[in-house]
Amino acid sequence: MSLSVVILAAGQGTRMKSATPKVLHEISGKPMLFHVLDAAEKISDDITVVLHHQFDRVREAVASAYKRVHFHRQDAEHYPGTGGALRGIDFRHDRVLILNGDMPLVTTASLLRLSDARADLAMSVIDLEDPSGYGRVLIEDGKVQEIVEEKDCTPEQRRIHSVNAGVYCVRRQLLERYIPALSNDNAQGEYYLTDIVKMAVDDGKKVVPVFVEEAEFKGVNSRIDLAHAEELMQRRIRRAWMAEGVTMHLPETIYIDCRAEFLGECEIESGVQIHGPCRIENAHIKAHSVIEAAVIRDGSVGPMARIRPGSNLSHSHIGNFVEVKKSMLKGVKAGHLSYLGDAEIGEGTNIGAGTITCNYDGKAKYKTLIGRNVFVGSDTQLIAPVTIEDETIIAAGSTVTRDVPSGVLAISRAPLKIVEGFYRKFFNKGRA
Repeated sequence: MSLSVVILAAGQGTRMKSATPKVLHEISGKPMLFHVLDAAEKISDDITVVLHHQFDRVREAVASAYKRVHFHRQDAEHYPGTGGALRGIDFRHDRVLILNGDMPLVTTASLLRLSDARADLAMSVIDLEDPSGYGRVLIEDGKVQEIVEEKDCTPEQRRIHSVNAGVYCVRRQLLERYIPALSNDNAQGEYYLTDIVKMAVDDGKKVVPVFVEEAEFKGVNSRIDLAHAEELMQRRIRRAWMAEGVTMHLPETIYIDCRAEFLGECEIESGVQIHGPCRIENAHIKAHSVIEAAVIRDGSVGPMARIRPGSNLSHSHIGNFVEVKKSMLKGVKAGHLSYLGDAEIGEGTNIGAGTITCNYDGKAKYKTLIGRNVFVGSDTQLIAPVTIEDETIIAAGSTVTRDVPSGVLAISRAPLKIVEGFYRKFFNKGRA
């Protein structure tokens, strides 16, 4: 890996209108900066993230997930701007790839095209149908001549559709020479990284354009951009899993976290949401169900069920309006309208409609243990902590407050009372 990578993530991102640093806003389950880091880690063992705004918060988030990343605090007071961000960084390798932390859609393949370009400086270029608002990249004989800001363009230059995408691969020696020589003699009083392009051209260095896809190099600067990037990322994730054999019904309605994993033959119906590091294997997730950081194996969920974090379901069938939280189910049927939280339920057990595990007393959570081949009747409350042993029947409408031994019927009901003639008396109706 003879390539150093630096990721610019120092900006405040005011257009996001958020107290959260821009680069920590999530796309498909990960902060956008993490997507850039994932692509960078595949091609480099020397990665530096440049920070300034909320330095400690961003550094802590990154360091918790990426152990080999270096951090550099930009002196934004004295050296603002993208050029100022690179001052004082020591790079290990002879080539340096400069990325932006707000480009979550960039792929390793595109970065390799930049890093493999045989040039002193390779810059990413996008051809836009409407380049209005962008500086133009002037290219002659396959080499970059200059970047001209739109306000400075001649009428002929305005007709150019090539614009700067903001990612560069530069020889380290050039950065060591050009970054200290940058000037902030401009309207913004900032040090612009783009100025090194003209410096390299003026020095007779080889500067080449690498044309890239707009979708990959799209920067996220607002909530609108964030939503658009999410859409593009979701399409990429869904396409990748369908290519691996996952069946999806109306895929545009399905949300899949980038950390989710599918194995075997899986079927996902419309409106499903899969959040967090889920593992779904040989399973059918039916319409409008929500799966959160759970394992589903050899079974079905839904429609309209919710499997919450910490759940592990195997060979089980969970029906509509059933919620499972932090529970282990093996070979269980829970057809509808139940809540199973902090529970372990054994093979062959049937959970009737309206059953709930009462696992929280207002201070602490408690476990419900249900054995094998247990039949739990409808509208049952299991007051945890409680153990229901194997081959037991819990009668419908029961409230179970103590352990139940194997082989018995447990029933807890108030006796039925019948009052003759009450209806007519209550509604003041006489006999016909």
